[in-house]
Amino acid sequence: MAGLKDDAQWIVLMGFIVSFSLFFIAIVLNQSTVVGQTTAEAVLEFPKNDLREVRDVVIQSAYMNDEGGLFNNKTNVQNDIRTLSLSRQNAVVSFSNTTSGSFTYGEIHYNNGVMAYSESWTSH
Repeated sequence: MAGLKDDAQWIVLMGFIVSFSLFFIAIVLNQSTVVGQTTAEAVLEFPKNDLREVRDVVIQSAYMNDEGGLFNNKTNVQNDIRTLSLSRQNAVVSFSNTTSGSFTYGEIHYNNGVMAYSESWTSH
């Protein structure tokens, strides 16, 4: 820049400033889109349908008895629920239910490593 005139040096210097400013703005915008993307992915990672399906099957199994055959046995069905949720959904499901009088009380815990869900329910 020693061979340039005074006006030309200012033009080159302003070009560098504008270039670095655009580069900085591009980096900031790129980071903001990444933050928005991860927030949207977190909403998509909530397994609403998986929870509904597991919950429905757990509640249905609460009304079974242990005197049924191989496929209608309460203990076998509940063991299958735990095994299938772990192998297909990579989720640990634990649940319990008790019957007292005419009410059935139950608890469901679902954890797939990303989110955990717990629910207590009562049925008449």
